[in-house]
Amino acid sequence: MFLSEAVSHKTSSLKYELLLLLMSMIWGSTFVAQQIGMEKGLGPMTFNALRFTLGCLSLVPVIAWRCRYARVETEKPQLPVWGSLAAGLFLFAAAGFQQVGLQYTSSANAGFITGLYLVFVPLIGMLFGHRATWSLWAGIVVSLVGLYLLSVTGSTLAISNGDGLILICAVLWACQILVIDHVAGKGDPVQIACLQFAFCAALSLASALCFESCTVEQVRAGAGAVAYAGIMSVGIAFTLQVICQKHCPPGPAAVIMSMETVFAALTGYLVLNQTLTPRALFGCGLILCGILIVQLVPMLRERGDKSGCNSVSLLPKPLPPNHQRPRENEEH
Repeated sequence: MFLSEAVSHKTSSLKYELLLLLMSMIWGSTFVAQQIGMEKGLGPMTFNALRFTLGCLSLVPVIAWRCRYARVETEKPQLPVWGSLAAGLFLFAAAGFQQVGLQYTSSANAGFITGLYLVFVPLIGMLFGHRATWSLWAGIVVSLVGLYLLSVTGSTLAISNGDGLILICAVLWACQILVIDHVAGKGDPVQIACLQFAFCAALSLASALCFESCTVEQVRAGAGAVAYAGIMSVGIAFTLQVICQKHCPPGPAAVIMSMETVFAALTGYLVLNQTLTPRALFGCGLILCGILIVQLVPMLRERGDKSGCNSVSLLPKPLPPNHQRPRENEEH
């Protein structure tokens, strides 16, 4: 009996881990879709406006299904409007810097540098009273060496403009995740995401109308890339994250989600023929190692504690409240 239950639990975990891997593949390959959309003539803000509008609309059926079939709670929490709008503001800024940066760097560079948000979340969390463990500082040092090897190619210590914009994007993603974590337990996570996507789309549209021009032909040409980035990355991948992070053990989940960076490099090579030098590849490997050090070492130290096995924690053990990757939320 106990053996049967153990096998059933292991099979269930494997199923959700495979779905989480699919989510990472979608998010990693979206960097290529973002570049293709701009190659078709869409401006960065125009692309984001269309992308997040589609993403928002794609969540409407999910919300309707949850309202109709999901278990109804005795007291439904109200939607935290201001917190959702704040998350949407950071999402707009992060996605904007990322989209502009992708005009000047490769999908591989963008994927690995964006992945540094996993390091920035606990680092920024120190401002809110979280302890800094030795693994955080070790991960930061390893990641910085990797960033140097990946982005600094000349005699100066300055990184390229595109990589610099993506680095700012990673910091803003971390801020967005911390805001989402603050509001995640105050309302339905899918509704919170839908509102933040809508606000991000509105801000992106306003920016596009002010600073960019676009034709119907350009929208048609980039429709496939926009649909992939909006429906697949925001709608489907987000829904998979909502489902899977409840059921995956934190260690495997952190490793699988960090594979988004690898899929970004792989799809950039296969679709856009983007290659990396041996030096850059080694830098990517160090960034990935730094991310895993920050994520996995605290989990291994506390593996005897069974209380945190149902979510993917991004922060060291807090001094009071817990910040972590939105348990049931977030966009890339």
